[in-house]
Amino acid sequence: MDLFIYSDESGVFDRIHNEYFVFGGIICFGKDQKEHTCRKYSNVEKTLRAAYHYKQETEMKACKVSPKVRAKLYRSLNNSYKFCVLIKERNINQNIFENPKHKQRYLDYAYKLVLKKCIQYLVKSSLLNKYSIDNIYVSVDEHHTATDGLYELRENLLSEFKYGTYDSSWSVCYEPVFPALKGLEVKFCDSSKTLLVRAADIIANRFYHLAMNFKGEIPQTPNSFVYELPGLKIICTGKEFF
Repeated sequence: MDLFIYSDESGVFDRIHNEYFVFGGIICFGKDQKEHTCRKYSNVEKTLRAAYHYKQETEMKACKVSPKVRAKLYRSLNNSYKFCVLIKERNINQNIFENPKHKQRYLDYAYKLVLKKCIQYLVKSSLLNKYSIDNIYVSVDEHHTATDGLYELRENLLSEFKYGTYDSSWSVCYEPVFPALKGLEVKFCDSSKTLLVRAADIIANRFYHLAMNFKGEIPQTPNSFVYELPGLKIICTGKEFF
C-alpha cells in the first residue's frame, strides 16, 4: 500500500509578531482512499462555489472564503485522517529566528517530526502495518521551502522512514519506520492545481484558529493527530479513526 500526504501551513514564522505557526495536512491510505477523498472534496468545493456565488477563478482557500464556507469545507474532511504540528513560537530559542537557514531547518525538523510521530502512532495502534507500506508521496504547498531545500527535506524524510537514523550524541541507532519502503517522493505543488493541498490549507487554518481561540491549546479532535513544539508533546491522537 502507498501513503499519500498533503500539507500546508498557517501563520507566519516570526516570534515578534506571532504566537503560533502550524503545519497541517491529510493522510490518504492507498490510492483508492485518495481518489475517493478527491472526488468527495471536489464535489463539496463545486457545491459551495455555486451556493455562495464564488467566481470560477477564485481559489477555495481559507484566506479567500468566508468562515462559514471554511467550516463546511473542514467538516467534509471529518472522516479523513488529519495531522498538525503546533509550534509555540515564543518558546523557541531566539537564535533560530536570526538566520533564514536556521528558520528553514527548524521548520523542516518540525514537519519531519510530526509526520514521523503521527505515523508511528498509527503503526502502534495497528492502523498501519510497518511492513506493508511500499511508497510515500508527500505533496507540500510550494511556498513552504526554497527549491534548493527540496532535496534536503526528502533526504531527512528518507532517513526517518526508509534508512533509519543515528544519534551521535548518544551513539544510538534508530530503526526506520517502514523497513520495506521502496521509495519516497516529495514535491512542491501549486494549490490552485492540487485539490488535496487546498484541503490541507483548510485543515492548517482550522488548527491555527483553534490554537488562537484556546490560547495555545487544541481540544481533542476526531481523526486527528496533533503534536506540539517545543516540548515534544502529543496533544491529540484522534482515537475515533476507523
